[in-house]
Amino acid sequence: MMLVRGCRSRLSRLARDESGMVSVEAAYAIAAIVVAALLAIGAISGVTAQIRCTDAAREAARLTAAGDDSAREIAKGLAGDEAVVDISEEGERVIVHVRTSVALMPGLTLSARAVAVREPRGEDQVVFAPGVEP
Repeated sequence: MMLVRGCRSRLSRLARDESGMVSVEAAYAIAAIVVAALLAIGAISGVTAQIRCTDAAREAARLTAAGDDSAREIAKGLAGDEAVVDISEEGERVIVHVRTSVALMPGLTLSARAVAVREPRGEDQVVFAPGVEP
């Protein structure tokens, strides 16, 4: 009987003992802080990549509309070397799609699209005065 009472008292003391709980709670808190920090850094990286894609698409569309052949290389320089730049033309419009991925957010692909109207060449817009030859 005494042995049973001694075991019960030891078991009840062990059940009420919370000396290791602070360590476990601290470990959970630190893990949660690390995960939140990584998500915040990933989100900031994603927003930055989206802004870079948008700037690259806009600049490539503007340069292509002006007749510059280096628009694709400049867009890759703005959006990053791993970016995919597609330039197409529909009539007088130039359409540029830029796609890239974010290193800190695997599986996330960002894209931007820009449209510009081709700039006139000017040959048909110049009116010469009578008697003046080009």
